[in-house]
Amino acid sequence: MASAPQNALPLFYNDLAPLNSREHATFKSRTTDKAPWLVGQHAVPLTVEEFPQAQRHFPIVFSQGDEPVPLALMGLNEGINAFVDDEGTLLHDVYIPAYARRYPFLLARLTPDAQELSLCFDPSSNLLGEDVDGAPLFDGDQPTEATKGMLQFCENFEEAGLRTAAFIAELKKHNLLIDGEVGIQQEGVEQPFIYRGFQIVDEAKLRDVRGDVLRGWNQSGLLPLVFAHLFSLDLMRIVFARQVEQGKGPAVIPAA
Repeated sequence: MASAPQNALPLFYNDLAPLNSREHATFKSRTTDKAPWLVGQHAVPLTVEEFPQAQRHFPIVFSQGDEPVPLALMGLNEGINAFVDDEGTLLHDVYIPAYARRYPFLLARLTPDAQELSLCFDPSSNLLGEDVDGAPLFDGDQPTEATKGMLQFCENFEEAGLRTAAFIAELKKHNLLIDGEVGIQQEGVEQPFIYRGFQIVDEAKLRDVRGDVLRGWNQSGLLPLVFAHLFSLDLMRIVFARQVEQGKGPAVIPAA
């Protein structure tokens, strides 16, 4: 149900090109009230700093595998996002993860051995280009304030990613992540729908964590993040209900 992106390119991105004043001197960037890149995406990566806001809107879970990633579940079934329509218009007043808000930009290493990250963009996006009606990306050979702002946003995202990795490492250190499972009973359907394929914090193990460790987590702000994750799991049924309301609920298998 919830897995970290496995493609060579990051989730949402069809291609990547480094932004530079030589090739993109006349490029402009436009704003949009639609996010078509969210259509069909049921799980979007989160940073831990987003947990307090995201937990009001989505279940927060962790992907499976040796390197878990926090995910906001915008749908419970593959290919379903219950928060946008088919054109990417938001159906609810909802928090949008920073991972999605930075698109079509991101920081990337241009070569495997590069020490620095460079600002790149997805050239397949219609949000950038010479013929786009929007804000210029360069003034001569210098980035404009709009470009500097996006660079800062992407840098902040990368820094938040390091803090997220430290948070995950702490959960793994204390063996707190377990395979999750939720059963949702739909009215008029005999068998519940069972969702698996994600990880959650084991509340029983959390209760057994030493007091000095918990005090440290509380002082560092880690403990409230754990509880934000746990509280958010109650939203599984809300997201499921939205899917059903939109006619995107899971198929009911007739009884044999």
